[in-house]
Amino acid sequence: MSTSTPSGGASLAVIGAGTWGLALAAAAARAGSSTILFSRRGEVKAPKGVTLTKDLGFAASRAHLLILAVPSSAAEEVARQLGDHVDGRHFVVHGVRGLASDGATGLRTVSDVVRAETPVHRVGALGGPALTADLLAGKPGVLLCGSAYDEVNRAVHAAFNCRTLRCYTTHDLRGLEWGSALVGCLAIGIGYAQALDMSPGLVAAVISRSIEEASRIAAAAGGEERTMLGLAGYGDLLACIAQKERPEVRVGAALAKGMSLEKAVKSADLRVEAVELIPRVNAWADEHHVRAPIFAALRRLVYGESSPEKLVEDLMTYDR
Repeated sequence: MSTSTPSGGASLAVIGAGTWGLALAAAAARAGSSTILFSRRGEVKAPKGVTLTKDLGFAASRAHLLILAVPSSAAEEVARQLGDHVDGRHFVVHGVRGLASDGATGLRTVSDVVRAETPVHRVGALGGPALTADLLAGKPGVLLCGSAYDEVNRAVHAAFNCRTLRCYTTHDLRGLEWGSALVGCLAIGIGYAQALDMSPGLVAAVISRSIEEASRIAAAAGGEERTMLGLAGYGDLLACIAQKERPEVRVGAALAKGMSLEKAVKSADLRVEAVELIPRVNAWADEHHVRAPIFAALRRLVYGESSPEKLVEDLMTYDR
């Protein structure tokens, strides 16, 4: 794999060439942004209009806006390496649908990781109901960018917004990060419920009560409850009803069909952050005295501690 220099310099660099990173790079290039994609791997086919590089310093030197697209488990290491190449002039926005570990039961956002490991303070996150496959194919979709800094939101909007992709913005970065992670967990439950052929009314009840619970958790973590009522919460989770190929939905459906967790995760083809996150959210909620029966049920579902019949019974008998 060779490194080439883009004509005119780049306005955006995507760090991480997994499927999600490729999708974000393709979307940015389609929107007219001069785009660099950083990858350590030797065999990656860059999307049309995207410059591929193995040199992290090159990517950071050519791009003002950096999009971090790596698993949450790798965020700290990658951010630490990135810290040697960036300064206060850069914007770092991550597209990680997860939370990083912080001690035995602690959780922290990826933006907190970026701030701790780099000199960059103007950070943000991507969320919303956009699917990897849709971004790669150029199908119409919606992204949400969250940042406390107007200039970051404007930069991301300019980089991605186009005829086939609408990029909305919010100042509630923490609410967006927690919301995206929590919805990823809840999407497993949607896939499970649909595979069990639950009635639309019961699925609607699960969604409504799940968002209410997720709002409590996000607010306890420092976000705004109302953020969960928009694209970061309801919008993202409602989209799961039709997004049969979403990895979390596929995991839930596979579990409902009796697959082991290991086989269910493998069937999704992509890394599913939510599987490892669900028990940590439960532990975090217990530690912070946040009532979270839906997430407790999710933990039992994912780790084979509850039957489908018991799950439905729990959903029908839980108080608010």
